[in-house]
Amino acid sequence: MLGGIFSFNLLWKDRQDTYMHKPLPLQCTSLNFRGFQYAQVMLFAIEEINNSTDLLPGISLGYKIYDACASISRGVRVALALATGNELVSALSGTACTRPAPVQAIMGETFSSPCMAIATVIGPFHIPLISHFATCACLSDKTKYPSFLRTIPSDYYQSRALAQLVKHFGWTWVGAIRTNDDYGNNGMATFTETAQQLGICLEYSVSFFRTDPPDKMQKIIDIIKASTSKVIVTFLSPTELYVIMQELFHHNLTGYQWVGTEAWIFDSQTAVNDRHHILDGAIGLSIPKAHVSGMREFMLDLKPLNSSRNKLFTEFWETLFNCKFKQSKSPAVNQSECTGHEDLTGVQNSFTDMSLMPIFYNVYKGVYAVAHALHSVLSCNKTCNNKVQLNSFTILQRIKNIRFKTKEGDEVYFNENGDPAAKYEIINWQPTENGIVDFVPVGLYDASLPADKQLNVKNKIIIWAQNSQQVPLSVCSEKCPPGTRKVLQKGKPVCCYDCLRCAEGEISNITDSITCVSCDPEFWSNERKDACVKKEAEFLSYEEIMGALLTAASLTGTCMTALVAFIFFRYRQTPIVRANNSELSFLLLFSLTLCFLCSLTFIGRPSEWSCMLRHTAFGITFVLCISCVLGKTIVVLMAFRATLPGSNVMKWFGPAQQRLSVLGFTLIQVVICILWLTISPPFPFKNFKTFNDKIILECALGSAVGFWAVLGYIGLLAKLCFFLAFLARKLPDNFNEAKFITFSMLIFCAVWITFIPAYVSSPGKFSVAVEIFAILASSFGLLICVFIPKCYIILLKPEKNTKKNMMGKGRSKS
Repeated sequence: MLGGIFSFNLLWKDRQDTYMHKPLPLQCTSLNFRGFQYAQVMLFAIEEINNSTDLLPGISLGYKIYDACASISRGVRVALALATGNELVSALSGTACTRPAPVQAIMGETFSSPCMAIATVIGPFHIPLISHFATCACLSDKTKYPSFLRTIPSDYYQSRALAQLVKHFGWTWVGAIRTNDDYGNNGMATFTETAQQLGICLEYSVSFFRTDPPDKMQKIIDIIKASTSKVIVTFLSPTELYVIMQELFHHNLTGYQWVGTEAWIFDSQTAVNDRHHILDGAIGLSIPKAHVSGMREFMLDLKPLNSSRNKLFTEFWETLFNCKFKQSKSPAVNQSECTGHEDLTGVQNSFTDMSLMPIFYNVYKGVYAVAHALHSVLSCNKTCNNKVQLNSFTILQRIKNIRFKTKEGDEVYFNENGDPAAKYEIINWQPTENGIVDFVPVGLYDASLPADKQLNVKNKIIIWAQNSQQVPLSVCSEKCPPGTRKVLQKGKPVCCYDCLRCAEGEISNITDSITCVSCDPEFWSNERKDACVKKEAEFLSYEEIMGALLTAASLTGTCMTALVAFIFFRYRQTPIVRANNSELSFLLLFSLTLCFLCSLTFIGRPSEWSCMLRHTAFGITFVLCISCVLGKTIVVLMAFRATLPGSNVMKWFGPAQQRLSVLGFTLIQVVICILWLTISPPFPFKNFKTFNDKIILECALGSAVGFWAVLGYIGLLAKLCFFLAFLARKLPDNFNEAKFITFSMLIFCAVWITFIPAYVSSPGKFSVAVEIFAILASSFGLLICVFIPKCYIILLKPEKNTKKNMMGKGRSKS
């Protein structure tokens, strides 16, 4: 014996209990053809099994079916009647209780809340309760509902599938409406949790029940009016959905994109009730289409209603065929008299509508699951063992472990939570020219597949709200393009944000980035801040104007020095060349040539060798140069002293001593440079700090002490030379080049004193240019001040280039 609990009515009349007498049974109203359809499917499956020779041979299945009236209390009452074997009788009836055999399993109920109550009550009896339409995820809790199973997937999967569907279309700002019962509240709670994980925000989430007062519905309408989201996600039963559709039409609230569940998304009656096309373009999840051969014909083949009809079936028959029986009150206008032999030919209503065939198939699979479990318990082969004592606990365990295929080839089994495999069809409401809505499949969702393959949607064939071909936009804030990052708006959900441009040196290369990523040191952000581009490497090169000018100045100085050397060599026997140690003059010209040329080592891309060479070459050549100038200055002083009576000074500073002094002064600088290069030599260095968008290729000093020691030693020699030349400034003119050396040293010291602050403060390649300029300026100063006056006399005033002229004039002045 199988039990069935279906809602043949959806409402009941309210009554005020005085608690003075036992409450009367509910007076059910609002006939529901869907409940009759479910009952017909159950009868079809039972009849098919009883006619089968393979399943339960020799065993006949019977049934007891009750109307739960969509009421939790009535559902519990009829479930207890089925579980205990007591017939359900009127509270005023005096009929004695009869005790037929209790049922082996119960089919139903349709809604989640009654199922929760029924499963709680019959759980201790271990009687299986198999629902075809109760989807609340809470029913998967086997500690609370140990005997509950279902042939429809849990909302645990549906809620997540809906969230993934919403995310797929880029809707991050949605509204939510749910039925205020276990189905709606639990389903929406799971959806909300998953939506938050996927970055979807709910602008509002409201609930109501069909019996709520009008003022609560008005509050919901006001919330929808004030909202900015264009998508509404629903966990509603068709009854609640019909109520809200009417209210939305009265307030002219249309154009919303509806997202629905299997409760109404493929319900043709809901589509018929949507006369104002509020739901056009709706999209949602439904149970995959199904077909069972013979089921439609059986359901529509109603047996004639005989005289022993009960009140419920009388009302069903009269409503179905729009007629009245003689015993009923006078027929209404346009109503004929019922004969009990009417047929459904030409009748079109919700009973003849087969759009819920997938749900009917769930009832069918539930009945067959019980039959296969009984087949196993009774050890059926060609015959069954009738002596086996049927035990509800054993039957429940067998049902949990069964795995079979229906005659249509679909596999049926339950997981550890009593749930089937979760597969959904994605349905789109597409209105046709004649006003009828087509339920068009536009995709699939299969929870058994990997996460990235579960959802498969055909976007191109979807018709959206207001008959649009474009996916509706429902966001709190527009997407942040690459090059920006999201900054949350204070006091608002995470989907409401501002887009801030990335800072210099940072990028974001994805849409809706929450952070900007810093570029590597050798890269910098482009103008759009969406990619890192390699920084321009900057160094003083020969190709740029400044480098070319400095190179030209260096080569000009070198040529001038060579020309002076040539002139001096050509006139090496003249008095003006021989007057002041021509050997030192040629050595000075050689060192000046090196000074001009060493400036070229500062131009070009720095390398390990060029960095070591530029500073050491500069230091040594300049010391050599100044050593020669210092030697010439000492020679001037010594020569003057040697002309005095009794003076024997020149023998102490002859040519050998002059060479040794130059060599000695230069060797000291060589030692300093060797120590510098040994301990911490200069090296190529990429400077990322001076400029954000450039890499300055420069030579790091290695040891700052070494660098300033080289410069300090040069400065020391320059000061000494300047001091000695200053002392000799008043010696006889024709023999005195001390004043020219004094002036050259003045220029030299001025250049290098101003070099220090200019070098420290100049950025990048300009510091190199400052150093080259200082080298060239001081070299030109020495060349011009020391040698040009002599060249002037040699070339333009040859009459003065005589020993007599020089010595005579010198004596007259003395």
